Amino acid sequence: MHTIANIITGLVAALHIGFLILEMFLWQTPLGRRIFGLTPEFAAQSAKLAANQGLYNGFLAAGLIWGLLAPHDGFYIKIFFLTCVIVAGLYGGFTVKKSILVIQALPALIALILLHL
Repeated sequence: MHTIANIITGLVAALHIGFLILEMFLWQTPLGRRIFGLTPEFAAQSAKLAANQGLYNGFLAAGLIWGLLAPHDGFYIKIFFLTCVIVAGLYGGFTVKKSILVIQALPALIALILLHL
């Protein structure tokens, strides 16, 4: 179970690296606009906010990677950062778009549950 929990945690970290790339570097590109459903005008107006959000996603990914690489399993580090991802996913899901619950919060919740088994 430990290995599966770490694999899912790694996938959550990879998702957040992907979010970082999308929000910091691809926000105004056709791909970024299509993924987020943005007009070119709105993408341009919100680019700085998106980059900031992407940076925070990068910090979440870094924390999860730290937990995976930490000596003595990094159990509490993983718990902390997975909980942060869940809280961010819940907030985004209820304030921005319901799909954030499935894309962000659910994988982190699964990893958190598996860590405890």
